[in-house]
Amino acid sequence: MARPGGGRPQPGLPGTRLRSGGPPPHSGRSRWSGTAQRGRGHHRSWRRRPAVSTPAGWAGARNATERCGPVSVRTLLERAVGTVERWQVLDAPGYQVEHAISLTFLLSGRYARRLQDVLHGVWLGHPLHPFLVAVPIGSWGAAAVLDGLDAAGRGGPGTGQAARAVIRLGVAGAVASAATGLTDWQHAHDEARRVGLVHGTLNGTALALYTWSLADRTRGRATRARLTAAAGYAVVLASGYLGGVLSYRHRLGVDHSESRRDPRRFTPVAEVADLTEGRPVGVYVDGVPLVLVATGGEVRAVGGRCPHLGGPLGEGWLHRGELVCPWHGSRFHLDTGEPAQGPSTAPLPCYDTRIHDGRVEVRRRARWRTPTATTAVEEASR
Repeated sequence: MARPGGGRPQPGLPGTRLRSGGPPPHSGRSRWSGTAQRGRGHHRSWRRRPAVSTPAGWAGARNATERCGPVSVRTLLERAVGTVERWQVLDAPGYQVEHAISLTFLLSGRYARRLQDVLHGVWLGHPLHPFLVAVPIGSWGAAAVLDGLDAAGRGGPGTGQAARAVIRLGVAGAVASAATGLTDWQHAHDEARRVGLVHGTLNGTALALYTWSLADRTRGRATRARLTAAAGYAVVLASGYLGGVLSYRHRLGVDHSESRRDPRRFTPVAEVADLTEGRPVGVYVDGVPLVLVATGGEVRAVGGRCPHLGGPLGEGWLHRGELVCPWHGSRFHLDTGEPAQGPSTAPLPCYDTRIHDGRVEVRRRARWRTPTATTAVEEASR
């Protein structure tokens, strides 16, 4: 039976295989209808024809569009963040900034390590950067409210002066938070490094805009000063979103030590004969990494992952009786797990130990319990 259309196969008929994004096979047409073969009586048209030309195909395409729906804000943000994470062109400037930071600390001489510990927040027991970030965000947010009241004519005579004061406070807080943020960022890797570089660039842009706004306020250019400050706060909001990505997705500044499935009762983990004096040994208890260290006839046990970025402490070493992370040099007291040197700000989980039948047994130490480490001599005397 002859087929309609001059014997050429038509879409939707039996024996015809549809190709997505183009015309039916052997139709004499290319993907664009304007490139039809000459001499066939077809007029030239620059409108692209639909890939599926049957009523059933139209319904399927319409249903697919309805299922997809409009692109959400979350999807747009995820795409933007994903683009930044894959943007390898940021690697070269990122390493240059890291080297500049390292050189700055190197020039600090013997105070370099103390300065880094202060900026990391080791003394605070918590990263210092998020603590300081609240200062510019809150101050500049208050300035936005004051500028809005002043522009609407509902502010008092001191509204403009108050806006200048809180902007100055925000600028000071931004400089301090930038120093702490750069100190934390220099240890990031790959995607987190790229996101952090864009995050810091946006913060620097916001700082420049608010500095410009202060200069305009001094010169009496109130309208332009308010517009510049509004643009700066928009940049701050975008930067804050990337800061959340760094914290909650890439876990920068988050405690990486495993402590949720620790043994609550004494559990055997290793043979005493397998331990070497002064050498950390990594073991696992129900999938949780631990480190055993035999020193002075005692066996101590702490968490096996560095709280900073999860470095394997079983591959570390002892320095003056302190456990050193092989990745970034954090040092921890074996008795308490507290950090003696950054960049880690969180302590290691500690474990009570005892020796039973030639095997080392451990259990999670409660925070109120005093450290206990059973020696082989004490066990033999029982």
